[in-house]
Amino acid sequence: MTKAVPGVLTFQDLQQVTGYQRRSDVERCLIGQGVRIFRGRSGPWTTIDLINQAGGIKTDSDDKYGADII
Repeated sequence: MTKAVPGVLTFQDLQQVTGYQRRSDVERCLIGQGVRIFRGRSGPWTTIDLINQAGGIKTDSDDKYGADII
């Protein structure tokens, strides 16, 4: 079992978000939408900031709050 890291979306999270179950389908969906992913031993993973960047939401490095407050 992996330990949850704030701001990181695991393969299981990405399966729920995309609605796909197969690794290749999840990867293709995210890459097609411009989300940068990393391929890990347990499957692809990404961060909330990378999803926001793909959606055109700029992140400000001077924010007082991190992504973990969501």
